Amino acid sequence: MPGLMTGNNWFIDSEMCFSDSVPKTLSDHQKLNPQVTLQVPDEFYSPILPGLPDDVAKQCLALVPRSNFPAMGAVCKPWRSFIQSKELISVRKLCGKLEEWLYVLTGDANGKGRHWEILGCLDHEPHLLPAMPGPEKAGFGVVVLDGKLLVLAGYFVLEETACLSADVYQYDSCLNKWSTLANMNVARYDFACAEVNSMIYVVGGCGSNGESLSSAEVYDPEKNEWTLIESIRRPRWGCFACGFEGKLYVMGGRSSFTIGNSRFVDVYDPESHTWCEMKNGCVMVTAHAVLQKKLFCMEWKNQRKLTIFDPEDKSWKMVPVPLTGSSSIGFRFGILNEKLLLFSSGNEPGYQTMLYDPKASLGSEWKTSDIKPSGLCLCSVTITA
Repeated sequence: MPGLMTGNNWFIDSEMCFSDSVPKTLSDHQKLNPQVTLQVPDEFYSPILPGLPDDVAKQCLALVPRSNFPAMGAVCKPWRSFIQSKELISVRKLCGKLEEWLYVLTGDANGKGRHWEILGCLDHEPHLLPAMPGPEKAGFGVVVLDGKLLVLAGYFVLEETACLSADVYQYDSCLNKWSTLANMNVARYDFACAEVNSMIYVVGGCGSNGESLSSAEVYDPEKNEWTLIESIRRPRWGCFACGFEGKLYVMGGRSSFTIGNSRFVDVYDPESHTWCEMKNGCVMVTAHAVLQKKLFCMEWKNQRKLTIFDPEDKSWKMVPVPLTGSSSIGFRFGILNEKLLLFSSGNEPGYQTMLYDPKASLGSEWKTSDIKPSGLCLCSVTITA
C-alpha cells in the first residue's frame, strides 16, 4: 500500500507523490485510510549506548567508579540524565557498586573561610567541592536526598544587618555541581530538618524578627515544591530532627513555653499528617547522627559521653568517650562505613579523630582514625551513590 511506513523506512509510490490526491498531512492520510496507524520516528530519542538495550547500557555505566561520573555526565545528554537520576543509585546497589563518601563543611578557628570537602574516598586526601552559590550563611540546615546534598535557608550578614534566607541549594554529588531549588515558604534559621520517605521536612527555628517558630513544611523533589503542613504544638528553635521508621522526630533546642531547654520530642506521622509528643528527649545537643537505626547525640553538658536513643523501645543509654587530649574538647560527628567519627570542634594541635564502632566487641569499640578535615568540622553528611 503506498504511503505506508515499514520499520523506520518510508516507502512511497512515485506516481502518488505527484498526484493531486496525495494527502498533505499525516492527519489527512489517516482520514483517507482509517485502518492505517502511522508511527512517527522519535527524533529526540537517543540510545544510551548504541547497539545495546537501555537497561543493559545503564548497568554498564553503573559499573564505572563514582569519581568518573562528572566527566561522564559531560559526554552526552542521555548519560547525564541517567547519572543525575535516582535510578543510578538503584542500579549501582543491585550491582554492588555503591560508594560511600563523607562530605564535611570546614572553616578556620573562627568558622570563616568555609568550604565543602570530601573525605574517606580515594587517597584519603581532602577533595574540594565547587564553591556553593549565594552568600556565606549561618544557621542553615543540611540534608541528603537521593544522593544529593541540600543546604537550606539560614541567614547572612549584609552591611552589619542579618538577612534571613529561604533559599535552597542542591549539590549533585555525581555531577559535582550546584543548582538552585524552589525557595521554602518561610525564611528561617536554627531549625530542624530531616529526610523521611524521600521527602524533606523543616520544622521550627527563628523567624525574621528573632521570634521562635512553630511552622513546618515539606519538600517534594518530584514537584520541586514546598508545602506547609500542620505546625508543632509549641514554637522551638535550636532543635534538630531525624527520621525513624517513616516518622519524623524533632528534639532538643528551646521552646517559648519552657524554661531552659526542652525535653519534649515532637513526632510527626506523614501518613496521618498529625503530631504527637514524647517527654524523654535530650537537650542542648551539640552533635547528632543516625547510625544503624539509632540516634547518637553529644550533649553540651557532658562532652565525655555518647547518648544513644533506640526508637524501638524509646530508651536512652550512655557510652563513655575515652579521655584523649584536652578534657574540654567538644566534637562534631561524621559517619563512614557504619562507624561514627568524632572530629574535634576545638583547635587542639595533634588531636586525632576518634572512631566508635557499635558492632565491635565490648572493650574494642573505640579506635583512632586517620580521616581528618583540613580545618574545623562545622557539619558533615554521608552520601552513598
